Order: sequence, then C-alpha cells, then structure tokens
Amino acid sequence: MALEDMDWTRIGAELESVGHAVVGPLLDGESCKALAGLYGQDTPFRSRVVMERHGFGKGEYKYFSHPLPEPIVALRAPLYRRLAPVANRWAAAMGLDTRYPAEHAEFLERCHAAGQMRPTPLLLKYGPGDYNCLHQDLYGETVFPLQVAILLSAPGTDFTGGEFVLTEQRPRMQSRATVVPLGLGEAVIFAVDQRPVQGTRGTYRVRHRHGVSPVRSGERYTTGIIFHDAA
Repeated sequence: MALEDMDWTRIGAELESVGHAVVGPLLDGESCKALAGLYGQDTPFRSRVVMERHGFGKGEYKYFSHPLPEPIVALRAPLYRRLAPVANRWAAAMGLDTRYPAEHAEFLERCHAAGQMRPTPLLLKYGPGDYNCLHQDLYGETVFPLQVAILLSAPGTDFTGGEFVLTEQRPRMQSRATVVPLGLGEAVIFAVDQRPVQGTRGTYRVRHRHGVSPVRSGERYTTGIIFHDAA
C-alpha cells in the first residue's frame, strides 16, 4: 500500500490514543522475501548482535550499513515526514523544547552533530524458542519518538508464536500490555519511549517498551525502521 493511500487521520488518532497503529502492508511478499534473504550476507550490514550474549532475549539481529537497502530508503524519509507533526505535538504536550524538522535529512544532520553517525535500521531473525525482551531503541541523546517494525514472514505459515508486544507504564499504576497482530508486510508504528496522555488533572507521560514473545515454530524475520542514528 502506498503511503499516500493510507488513512493518516486514523493512524494519527490511534497514535494519540494508544501509542501505536498498524498500517500497510508496506511491502509485498516478494519484497519481504528479498529483504529477509539479505540476512545471510555480510556486505549489507555493519554489525551483528546475538541477543542471548547481552541478556536481550534469544535470537539475533543485524544493523544495516550504508547504503541502506532500497525498500528501507523508500520508506524511511516519507514515513518520517508523516510522523514529524505527531512528534511535535507530543513534545509540545509534554512541555519539551525539542521540535523536529519536517524533513528526515535535516533531523539526521542533528543526529550527526550530536555524534550519532551510525545507521539504525535493522533486520531481526528469530527461530524456535527465540524472543526479544521488552526494551527501548534509544541509541543516544537525540531521539525521534516514533519508530516502525515491519513483519517480513507470514504468521501461521512461516512461523507460529512470536507476537509483537507493547507495554505502557502509567504513573502510579501497573503496566498495561498489548499484543499487536501483524500480517506479512504489515507494519506497526509505535512510541519509542514516552508519549503524552490527557488525564482529568492535565497531561501526564506514559513510558513504552516493546518486545517479541517466544517463537513456537519456524523462522520469523522483521525489519525495524528507526529514525535517529546511533552514537
């Protein structure tokens, strides 16, 4: 589905109300297969992380190097352009001084000036028993408050289990968990860290984390589009 054909009014409303929105599919089946197929190569990537070694979960992922794959390039800047107004509304509502430029290239200049030079889009691979602990993708002081995950495998066919999970930590309340169902090529846009919520006594902040439940069978591939670069 082309970005311009998506219901951005609905997407914006869901981001405001629950901190995430399912969109797409952003990639067709062939594009998903081709992107997942890059995992066995070395050239497209700058580093590989085995999650169990770091206590992140089980499974592994690789960060892309420049030049980024064409499907990532085709989505990263246009998605940023659509999400920057949401990011600015959130910053204003939380009383933050940060404002985000309209274009992704300008935001990357800000990252690079802060010493965050390394690209952050990544490709994740999970097999049976693999999972991803709840976490946040921050990578430095300069952070864009929204990111995107795209499922590259077909649930029920390529894998079972492996649900995308989001949690919301509300002040003086227990955390709330949400399981986000995704189909092949579909994406979830979600809060990286904090977002504002309007309460009866004004605006307060909730904190988000995300992860993946254990895969029961097969292989699950996901690509993550993070808009800030890493230190």
